Amino acid sequence: MAKEYRTIQEVAGPLMLVQGVEDVAYNEMAEIELANGEVRRCKVLEINGPNALVQLYDAATGINLESSKVRFLGRTMELGVSPDMLARIFNGMGEPIDDGPEILPEKRLDIDGLPMNPSARAYPQEFIQTGVSAIDGLNTLVRGQKLPIFSGSGLPHSQLAAQIARQARVRGKDEKFAVVFAAMGITFDEANFFMESFRETGAIDRSVMFINLANDPAVERIATPRVALTAAEYLAFELDMHVLVILTDITNYADALREVSAARKEVPGRRGYPGYMYTDLATLYERAGRQRGKVGSITMIPILSMPEDDKTHPIPDLTGYITEGQIILSRDLYRRGLQPPVDVLPSLSRLKDKGIGEGKTRADHANTMNQLFAAYARGKDCKELMVILGEAALTDMDKLYAKFADEFEQKYVSQGYMTDRSIEETLSIGWELLRILPRSELRRIKDQFLDEYYEEK
Repeated sequence: MAKEYRTIQEVAGPLMLVQGVEDVAYNEMAEIELANGEVRRCKVLEINGPNALVQLYDAATGINLESSKVRFLGRTMELGVSPDMLARIFNGMGEPIDDGPEILPEKRLDIDGLPMNPSARAYPQEFIQTGVSAIDGLNTLVRGQKLPIFSGSGLPHSQLAAQIARQARVRGKDEKFAVVFAAMGITFDEANFFMESFRETGAIDRSVMFINLANDPAVERIATPRVALTAAEYLAFELDMHVLVILTDITNYADALREVSAARKEVPGRRGYPGYMYTDLATLYERAGRQRGKVGSITMIPILSMPEDDKTHPIPDLTGYITEGQIILSRDLYRRGLQPPVDVLPSLSRLKDKGIGEGKTRADHANTMNQLFAAYARGKDCKELMVILGEAALTDMDKLYAKFADEFEQKYVSQGYMTDRSIEETLSIGWELLRILPRSELRRIKDQFLDEYYEEK
């Protein structure tokens, strides 16, 4: 029986100080029972001798210091997991919100998970097809990778996230594939968009959704990605599924971290974020990957909206250090109507070379990828020259490159949010664009591939 305390000293915002406690541990879950019998959840943030600083998961209103009592439960926060979680929608704490029955858990897992031993990691090297050419063709996603999307306020990262969740698959193998989708601090309209999008396309059948709304408590926002990753670890490493985890929006998560840190009166770091934010983000991102001897895998796409489109802001900056690349959305391309507005030149997938080539995508993939990058970069330079000096100052070859850049954006990058392209379609569009340029300009492609694909009409 959990010991009860009636020694609440003070309540300040989401924090509560309980005195005279014994055998209470950091991160331990607790319950506070009000005089009317209502029970609210909380967890231990800090222990200082006989005093425990406790954080409430619910509102502090109505708590009477004299008549309320606190029970410490002797365990950390846990998620009940079961195969029945698939095709279900939960709140940020793992409770069903889709009018379905409660989950009967096969087991209960600590939401903080177990860190993966680096020596037990298997190297990511299998191609995941997202159906989005700008990702598949140029910044390939590999199974077990962490590939964030850097967006900005008002940019359509939600549409891109939903598209990837609907379309992502492992090619050529009949393997169990699932999507774990966690949304933090989003509006009701955004939550509704994701739920309807998943239901309409049938993607919900292989998905587990965790939705934390903007009006939910900040401390729940901190738990949401951990709850989602616990579900992903269960599906991947116990049910042998290949799981794609999409977390949106990491900026809302970091802001909740800052809010809780300020309430604890911790010394702030850059821009008011806590100094341990790097470590905290790493505890999320590093739960992705593959384990030796395990069939399943966790691939992660965190999405973050950069405040003021600033790549040097602490959240994208620290995320870039921990993850293996980034997909960057461009406000300029968005204004010009490109869907999705992926800016391929500053985007990067550090593991793309491991997931492409013979037997994975196609033998010509690496060559055409390098040539498309080079031609698009030169084409953009030529377009800038045209703006400054006028079209008359460009050579005929420069004009071809400028035409290539325009066609590349319209045909390759911009495909709409409902188009699902196979990697063969993506490569074919790439070759179609490269035929704008004379063969002598395609110096990054081996002759055998030029002989096979360049002459095709």
